Amino acid sequence: MEIKVLKNILDANDQMALQNRKLLASKKIMMVNVWASPGAGKTTTMLRTAEALKEKARMAVIEGDVASSIDTVKLTESGVTAIQINTDGGCHLDAGMVNMALQNLPLDELDVIFIENVGNLICPGEFDLGEYKRIIISSTPEGEDKPHKYPLMFTIADACIVNKIDLIPYVNFDIDNFTRTVRGMNGSIEIFTISSINGNGVDKWADWVLKQLDNYRK
Repeated sequence: MEIKVLKNILDANDQMALQNRKLLASKKIMMVNVWASPGAGKTTTMLRTAEALKEKARMAVIEGDVASSIDTVKLTESGVTAIQINTDGGCHLDAGMVNMALQNLPLDELDVIFIENVGNLICPGEFDLGEYKRIIISSTPEGEDKPHKYPLMFTIADACIVNKIDLIPYVNFDIDNFTRTVRGMNGSIEIFTISSINGNGVDKWADWVLKQLDNYRK
């Protein structure tokens, strides 16, 4: 019985994800699902991305958290269009939540929407939100073992951002070993190394986003 219930939930979610895709396609908006552990630097990466995309693409952020609107306030105070979703204990966003957020965004004024999913590396990967691309952010202080512990996310992601590379001299993180591990799981994944604090590497990441937007609209 539990298996049937879970299947029904996933089927309903997939139907709503399809509706989200249709809506976004009609507006020519690319949506990107962003996964990471708490503290990996999702919000600071979004702020740097907004700076890099300024005057090149109009972006918004759907901010998913268990509670609070701290990150949404940071984004809006920096001039980024953002909307908050609180799951009240849920470990991930679902397509229905995202659909409600889309209904409250100025879609005619946007090119790219980033979904900052709830911070964990387990259940968010199982729920399609209607996104075009999936991104995982892993930070150097977390260690290089994350792909081994949470293989699904790294296997199905389109790109991986290694954040906080400015801390590599102070933490036990072998970037070459991490890269080999991730590429061994997912041969087509793009890997970007950035520091969301000083901005190093963000331009290459932003260029990739613009390229994906161009591909999406073709």
